[in-house]
Amino acid sequence: MSTGTDVKNTELNMSMDDNLSMTKKQPSKKGLCSTRHGLAFILQLCNFSISTQQMSLSIAITAMVNHTATSSQSNASIERPPTDYYQDYWNETLKEFTAVAPTYDWSPEIQGIILSSLSYGSLLAPIPTGYVAGVFGAKYVVGAGLLISSVLTLFLPLGADAGVAPFIVLRVIQGIAQVMVSTGQFSIWVKWAPPMERSQLTTIAISGVSLGTFVVLIAGGFLCQAIGWPYVFYIFGGIGCACCLLWFSLVYNEPRNHPFISSSEKSYILHAVAQQDSLPDWSLPIKDMVKSLPLWAIVVSYFCLFWQFSTMMAYTPTYFTYVFQANVRDSGIFSALPPLTSYVCVILGGLLADFLSSRKILRLITVRKLFTAIGVLSSAVVLLILPWTKSSFSTTLALFVLCSSFSSLCNSGALISFVDIAPRYAGFLRGLLQNFSYISGAISPTAAGFFINQDSERGWRNVFLVTIAVNVSGLIFFLIFGQAEVQHWAKEQRITHF
Repeated sequence: MSTGTDVKNTELNMSMDDNLSMTKKQPSKKGLCSTRHGLAFILQLCNFSISTQQMSLSIAITAMVNHTATSSQSNASIERPPTDYYQDYWNETLKEFTAVAPTYDWSPEIQGIILSSLSYGSLLAPIPTGYVAGVFGAKYVVGAGLLISSVLTLFLPLGADAGVAPFIVLRVIQGIAQVMVSTGQFSIWVKWAPPMERSQLTTIAISGVSLGTFVVLIAGGFLCQAIGWPYVFYIFGGIGCACCLLWFSLVYNEPRNHPFISSSEKSYILHAVAQQDSLPDWSLPIKDMVKSLPLWAIVVSYFCLFWQFSTMMAYTPTYFTYVFQANVRDSGIFSALPPLTSYVCVILGGLLADFLSSRKILRLITVRKLFTAIGVLSSAVVLLILPWTKSSFSTTLALFVLCSSFSSLCNSGALISFVDIAPRYAGFLRGLLQNFSYISGAISPTAAGFFINQDSERGWRNVFLVTIAVNVSGLIFFLIFGQAEVQHWAKEQRITHF
């Protein structure tokens, strides 16, 4: 027999259902002016800051070492970068560096270790970071990581003066702090991103990585040449500190707590997110995760895709410096073009992926595999051609741009699939996957440095061939075992899972 309370509850539930149904039909602020898109652009700025701090050394190291520009290639038929002051100006630049900032005798092997050191300390940090962010919220985890990384960036010039070991230690600690940003942010999208907008929101945020890489490469060379390489770290570390103020002021873990969000947009997000079992949980189905082939497919993809990303980001400026003897300013400008196109392609790829899946043109898993396949296979073809174009600068630059553009499509493929299969554990899984990406990031530049040090002529070709082999292997594994449906172990709450 119904009571008065039951009747009231029933009426309340019906009213809420009606409101949610109306909100679902007419989602509020579906453009870039919505609060959730504003959050995506704030995260883009945070990723921009972290990326500039990660890439600062890649451009600055060409000025920090006093032998990077040496090259045995004297073939007059090689097409040079389009500059009028080429070789003479390079020698003058080296003298300016000696006067403006100190240089160091770091061999290619030492340089590879230093470039990889950012990943060394990050191997254990992503898993606990993702877990904590998933349970307690990402606001303070991401904000603290950005602040620590920015402050440490300011101290890197002092670390380099102190020696290789202190410099590596600072880079290791900085890597741990950056993990807090790159891992913790995905916990926000579990509560803020409607499933059909997940690709575009995450790719808008992630595109900050490419934008930051572009800016630091194109500006870093000018800074190194004009006022010295230490100011690369001072300026981008300071920008990161400023971003922290914006982050702590405007970001909230959930839509229900945001003071500026409209009630209609809040209802729309809450209703959309409620359709999936995404409530974070303290318990972890470890055994089921270990036995999950779809999860392993994403893990392998992360390792393989970040092998190429880490190698190209770390060594692109050095490649232009070594092969074409470009000075540090020109090397930065040329190296900045691939990330610029990647920035555009990441966003366009996310919009296209959401369009294909939301309009039911392709199944979600088909979209994920298609974008991953195009990204991997196209960039593999480019890398295969690259060693044979050393005589043409313009062709080489075009190939680098194409490689970066194609590989960026993977951000709408395998790299976002973990949110599809287990939204409940998105923070933890992002940490786990970051762990494998940092392992890859620690190995690949070191391996590249070894190949180049062993054979300066054939070393680059071996670097590209190994990258192709690793990337294609990961693609095959993902095509066979990858899925996009929520897995059974991510749907139920467990008590013990060990």
